[in-house]
Amino acid sequence: MRGFGPQELLNCYARGVFPMAEGRDDPRIYLLDPDERGIIPLDDFHASRSLRKAVRQDLYRVTVNQAFEAVVEGCAKPAPGREETWINEAIIRLYSSLHEAGYAHSVECWSGADLVGGLYGVSLGAAFFGESMFSRRRDASKIALVHLIARLRAGGYSLLDTQFTTEHLESLGAITIPRSAYRERLADALIFEADFDALPENVSGRQALQSITQTS
Repeated sequence: MRGFGPQELLNCYARGVFPMAEGRDDPRIYLLDPDERGIIPLDDFHASRSLRKAVRQDLYRVTVNQAFEAVVEGCAKPAPGREETWINEAIIRLYSSLHEAGYAHSVECWSGADLVGGLYGVSLGAAFFGESMFSRRRDASKIALVHLIARLRAGGYSLLDTQFTTEHLESLGAITIPRSAYRERLADALIFEADFDALPENVSGRQALQSITQTS
């Protein structure tokens, strides 16, 4: 898409539109404005008992913004049940530019020196637009999401956009709302300025869960 850069991408998010490609090898980018949108209500995140246990045990070392491009590349690679992805080279360049400008963020899960999962998305106002997540080890993407939710709650965010819902996301509390309701929530979120860095860099799993549940 000629003439489409980081600022144009932010403008798309501000009006409720997001980009996708048909496939990894397709150079074109399309703008989507679906009739229904997926969100995870930040005050109604669901974590199973087994997931909470894995988070508390710090099964993986969790970092923030330490390997942004590697996370995007991980999301772009085929995986079982996801043989094709919508992340092409143009999208990787766009989001890397947003990351350099401070608008795009990643959460990474590590096992030793190996990146085993993570997620990335875009922050604008008090809205966070989740783009994609991946796992190479059990529960890695879910653990990254728990840490993201904790960070968003601590930072004063009011909207976590998942674009669409999947069975995986629905098990964590994702719901589908009409486009009109989404745009109302988005407009409200853009009035305020949230802080993605409100939590310290090295938050433990137990601290992340406490931030979400407000219980010990």
